[in-house]
Amino acid sequence: MHDLLFDFISKYISLTDEEKDAIVSLDIFHSVKKGTILLKEGQKSQESYFVLKGCIRVYYVKSGEEKTTAFYTEMDAFTPHCVINKTPSDYFISCVEDSILLISNSDMEAEINSKFPKFEIMCRMLSEELLAKQQTDFDEFKTSSPEQRYLNLLQNRPDLVQRVPQHQLASYLGIKPQSLSRVRARILEKNKG
Repeated sequence: MHDLLFDFISKYISLTDEEKDAIVSLDIFHSVKKGTILLKEGQKSQESYFVLKGCIRVYYVKSGEEKTTAFYTEMDAFTPHCVINKTPSDYFISCVEDSILLISNSDMEAEINSKFPKFEIMCRMLSEELLAKQQTDFDEFKTSSPEQRYLNLLQNRPDLVQRVPQHQLASYLGIKPQSLSRVRARILEKNKG
């Protein structure tokens, strides 16, 4: 698992053996079972997540109904808003699959960044990439029909269709599960013709 992480980091910065040892010594690798809730609405947290293996989901509960807003899979990083704002969380985070996560907090990150300043550079690069991706995803979502959203999902994140329960996928696309079934049927029909 360490090698997966080091391969990912090497896309941004090169690591010395000392830096690799420092990361391993932090004890940030955690195996988490499917269904585990990592963060609950109303809870405060200092934890950030990096998915080495598996899938985590962010969702709100509105009028008793779950509204999925994001899935994070292999090599995705996620810092909940409540960590940055130091306020209680507005949403839940749970594991869709058995997962291996790197779980860190701001104290750990500050310690590593002070010892190894290039990690701060990497984190900034990652943050900029993530911000640009989220803006693109948001714009695409707002301007697309449910059918276009599903086709975009098939093109950009096809693994989610196999990995995520249909009701969560439908919620993520902003539609009901029955509507997702109809969208799939229409696409199949068009592909036959």
